[in-house]
Amino acid sequence: MIEASFVPRQSFDDADAALAQVMAIYQAQVGHLRQQLQAYISGQVPAQRVRAWYPSVRVQTDTVAMPDTRLSFGFVAGPGSFETTLTRPDLFADYYREQFRLLLRNHGVALDIGLGNQPIPVHFSLAEADHVEGNLNAEQRLRLRDHFDLPDLAAMDDGIANGTFEPAPREPAPLALFTAPRVDYSLHRLRHYTGTAPEHFQNFVLFTNYQFYIDEFIRLGHQLMQSPQSDYTAFVEPGNVITPREGGEALASGTPPPRLPQMPAYHLVREGHGGITMVNIGVGPANAKTITDHIAVLRPHVWLMLGHCAGLRNTQQLGDYVLAHGYVREDHVLDEELPLWVPIPALAEVQVALEQAVAEVTQLAGYELKKVMRTGTVASTDNRNWELLPHPGPERRFSQSRAIALDMESATIAANGFRFRVPYGTLLCVSDKPLHGEIKLPGMANHFYRERVDQHLRIGIRAVELLREAGVSQLHSRKLRGFAEVAFQ
Repeated sequence: MIEASFVPRQSFDDADAALAQVMAIYQAQVGHLRQQLQAYISGQVPAQRVRAWYPSVRVQTDTVAMPDTRLSFGFVAGPGSFETTLTRPDLFADYYREQFRLLLRNHGVALDIGLGNQPIPVHFSLAEADHVEGNLNAEQRLRLRDHFDLPDLAAMDDGIANGTFEPAPREPAPLALFTAPRVDYSLHRLRHYTGTAPEHFQNFVLFTNYQFYIDEFIRLGHQLMQSPQSDYTAFVEPGNVITPREGGEALASGTPPPRLPQMPAYHLVREGHGGITMVNIGVGPANAKTITDHIAVLRPHVWLMLGHCAGLRNTQQLGDYVLAHGYVREDHVLDEELPLWVPIPALAEVQVALEQAVAEVTQLAGYELKKVMRTGTVASTDNRNWELLPHPGPERRFSQSRAIALDMESATIAANGFRFRVPYGTLLCVSDKPLHGEIKLPGMANHFYRERVDQHLRIGIRAVELLREAGVSQLHSRKLRGFAEVAFQ
C-alpha cells in the first residue's frame, strides 16, 4: 500500500490547535492522492494500491457529564467512545472549531485527533476545476479502481441521521450526522445541481418553486451591491459569477453557464456565511428531497419554503398567505427514511419570525392580520394533477386533515429538515383555488405574480433577519434531537 506519512494520534485541549491538526492531516493526505494521481495520468502505474485517509476526531468519556443542555448540541449522550471523520476543514473551519469548543467545555476531556478509518476517494481529492476523466484514456479510466479508492455508496448512507445506525461491538458511536465521504459526495452534488460552489452557500436558505421569485431575488441582489452601506458583501449567481458590493474588497469573477443548472442557487453573501441563499427547486417533492439531502451537510441555521399553493378554503382569497403549522405528507419520497407516523412539529422560533415578518411588511397586526394570513395544515402531494382523480378522492382526506392549502414541496422540505436537524418553516401564497373554480389562467396568473412576488420575498428576507437577530442558539431546537443524539450540530 502506498500511503502518506503516518500521523500518530494526538490529544488536544484547545479547539484551535485541534483544528490546525485536522487541517494539516487533511492537506497531507489529499496532497498525497493528487501527487499519485498526476503520476498515474502521466503513465506511471503505481506498484501498489494508493490510499489516503480522512482525519478523525474522537472523544472518550467515562462519566455522565452535566453539560449546558440549553443548547441542543455540543455534548455526547453519555459515557463511551465517540468518533467521526472530517473533510474540507478549509470550508468547515468555523463549524468544526465551534463543535470542538463545546465538547471541550461540556466534558472537560481532550479531543483525540488522528487518521480515521475511512479512505478518501480519489475523486474527492480534486480541486474545484479539476476534471481528471478528461485526461485519462479508456484503459486508464477502467483500471483507476485497481489503483485508487473510488466513492463507495455503502459508506455514505444516512443511517445515523435516520436513527437506524447501530455501531458494531467495540466500535465508537458517531459524533456527527454525516461521515466525511457523505459530506464530500453532497458537496460535489451541490456544484452539479445548483451551478455554484459550496463555499458560497449561506446559513439561511430560502427555497422556491417559481422562477418569478428568483428574478426578484436577482434584482434585489444587484440593487444591494450598489450600496456601499449594505451588510452583504457580494452577490453570487450560477457559474460562480460574483458581483461585489460597491467599494468592498470582493472581486468580480466567474462566467455564466451556457444553460442554467437543474436547481440554480443564488447567494447574498454576508460575513461568516450569515447571508441568504435562494434556490429554485422547481416543481415536485423529488427535487425538494434531492437538494435538501445535500444542503443539509452544510449545517445551515434554517431553511424556509416560499412558494405558491392551492388554497383549499372558500374563505381564502388569491394572494393570501398560509403559515404552515402541520403537514399532510402525501409526497412519498421520504416514506422509507421517515415513516408517516413521525409527526413534523412546527418550530416556535420560526413560526414567530414568519408571522412577525408578514405583519411588518403588510402593516397589519393582531386580528387584522387574519385578513391576509391563515395558519394551518399544508398538504403536499406527488400528483400534480390530483384534481383529476375520482371524486370524492383526495379532497375528502384533505378536509379530514383540516388542510388549508396544498402544494408539492413544503412537507418534503419540512420533513427533511426534521430528519437532518435543520430548523424549517413554510410560508406559502395562494395562487389558485381549484376546489372553488378559481384555476390558474395565463392572464390572471401573470397579474398575480407581478403583484405578490415582491411582497412575499420581502417577507421571507425579513423573517431571516429576525431569526439572525435572535441568535443561532435560540434557533436550533431541541425538538429535533433524538434520545442518544450526536454531539455535532
